[in-house]
Amino acid sequence: MRHHSNVRKFGREKTQRHALISSLARNLIRDSRIRTTTAKAKELRPFVEKLVTKAKTVTIASRRLINSRLHSADETKKLFDTVAPKYKDRKGGYTRIIRLPNRDLDGSSMSLIEFV
Repeated sequence: MRHHSNVRKFGREKTQRHALISSLARNLIRDSRIRTTTAKAKELRPFVEKLVTKAKTVTIASRRLINSRLHSADETKKLFDTVAPKYKDRKGGYTRIIRLPNRDLDGSSMSLIEFV
């Protein structure tokens, strides 16, 4: 039984999964909108929203923590300078997932995840 195992594994090991989510988060912060599978978008949403919430408090500790999760100084800077101030008065719900038609190649469900 799969009680309380809510993590989508994507057929990857733990380190590969973390690298995938980190890469998707970097791309989302850089482009502010990405097209990916629905399962990856649903797994990415809480990761990115926690980062944005943490970036709203501008401290050196929060900057280091976000940099350790993203592994990119450029995206960390963009998150603190442009993305987080935009949501200063918002309590949560910084991203939106929009369903797209299934992919032609393999029929997997696709989605668009973007900042609101």
